[in-house]
Amino acid sequence: MLLSIAGCCLAPVALQVSADQGRLIATGGASSIEGGAGGGIIPWAVLAGYGEQGEWGANAFATHVDLPDYTLDVAGMAASYGNRVELSYAHQRFDLGSLVKKFGLPDDNLTQDIFGVKVRLFGDLIYDNLPQVSAGLEYKHQNDFAIPRLIGAKRDSDVEGYLTASRLFMGAAFGYNVVVNGGLRYSRANETGLLGFGGDRRDSRSVLKEGSVALLFNPNWAVGVEYRDKPDNLSFARESNWMDMFVGYFPNKHVSFVLAYARLGEIATLDNQNGTYLSIQGSF
Repeated sequence: MLLSIAGCCLAPVALQVSADQGRLIATGGASSIEGGAGGGIIPWAVLAGYGEQGEWGANAFATHVDLPDYTLDVAGMAASYGNRVELSYAHQRFDLGSLVKKFGLPDDNLTQDIFGVKVRLFGDLIYDNLPQVSAGLEYKHQNDFAIPRLIGAKRDSDVEGYLTASRLFMGAAFGYNVVVNGGLRYSRANETGLLGFGGDRRDSRSVLKEGSVALLFNPNWAVGVEYRDKPDNLSFARESNWMDMFVGYFPNKHVSFVLAYARLGEIATLDNQNGTYLSIQGSF
């Protein structure tokens, strides 16, 4: 889900850019499947859009994930003010595919709405001695709770928090820039909340690790990997950790494209759910 390129296409000449030219290309990041600026499956410490102090920035995005037995479609938007605080929204639709016939399910899809807020606490991606560090909260509401309740989920909505840090290392890999991101999430969401929250096996929140690394070939192209821990709350099925390998293209500050190969493992009893991820984002 996949990929991680928040802030990731910073130019090799980034430190030569003067302040009156505004934030650098891609420092608003791509959009995660939960709406906030970051990679495909995790948020980063960067904020959406290109607004600086006293300015607004925003983006809108659409994402499609194609797996052997499922598809996931996400649409959303995010806005930030003063490069300090970000508000986001995402609507997810998860089509259940072959699972409908296998279990005779009453619905062929699950949907979820996610409202998020992220605040930059301190530091900067490039110019400060400290990495950029942000904290966020996400309120998630699963809209079709009959199936999650049937498999043991305890609730249809929840709030989860995360802390994340991002840093650009200039010329760190054979002269190429590298962006490193790491974070912790406090959550009990089953498959990000699409299968509800908490379960018959475990109903308390877990501290989950997530991170990513991106190599920047030039101002417009990046490749990298990301990883996300997942909880294992339901006895109905094992929940796999996620990872992906991605390529991101940022032709300018107004549009970006991300293509990834996502390894999502087992989802709701069906294994080897590995497939493609495509996301398109417009920013200003």
